[in-house]
Amino acid sequence: MGVEVYVGQISGTVTEDEIRKLFSVVGTVTSVHLVIDPASGEFRGCGYVIMSTEEEAGEAVDLLNGAKLGDRLIVVRGAHKKNAKKSGSFGGGRSGHGGALKHK
Repeated sequence: MGVEVYVGQISGTVTEDEIRKLFSVVGTVTSVHLVIDPASGEFRGCGYVIMSTEEEAGEAVDLLNGAKLGDRLIVVRGAHKKNAKKSGSFGGGRSGHGGALKHK
């Protein structure tokens, strides 16, 4: 099933392939989803990467938060399920991200 991490501050010029390549340094990337605004169709500058294990997701947060991707420093953190307590564990849902998913 995989474990989801949130990625923010993504430049509009960055592709899913570039994100996949960066995150593959820490493990197996199951999928990449970039968020678009459903009303305007514009990229919202954030997305979700699904890593194959919780350990890889944790390593992605630890090693890639603040990494340079394109012309920006990205934010990487655990994606929590809606209504989940903030216990430091990673959630698997996309609930509450507020937009449609963009697949390049």
